[in-house]
Amino acid sequence: MSNTAVINVKTDAEVKREAQFLASELGFSLSSVINSLLRQFVRTRRIEVEVAEEPSEYLIQALKESAEDVKAGRVSPAFDNVEDAIKWLNDPREDKYENSIQREI
Repeated sequence: MSNTAVINVKTDAEVKREAQFLASELGFSLSSVINSLLRQFVRTRRIEVEVAEEPSEYLIQALKESAEDVKAGRVSPAFDNVEDAIKWLNDPREDKYENSIQREI
């Protein structure tokens, strides 16, 4: 009598194909890889996830614009209450930035 259980897991078909291929390249079955991960999870009570995703062009552009704003002094001051922050946000002055070039002149 076998002491194994079957776990049915839904995953993306491409992820399954890639995982099977990689496991095979390393000399393992996909079942042995999953069993190893489950044993590690039980033993350590931890799951480690790494996200190695490349930033989108939108994010790269937003980061560049943000860096330019910081360099130009277009940053808000620090606030210790919500009322002052809202008041600052609603201030129509163009030179309201604490480190604004216009203020330095």
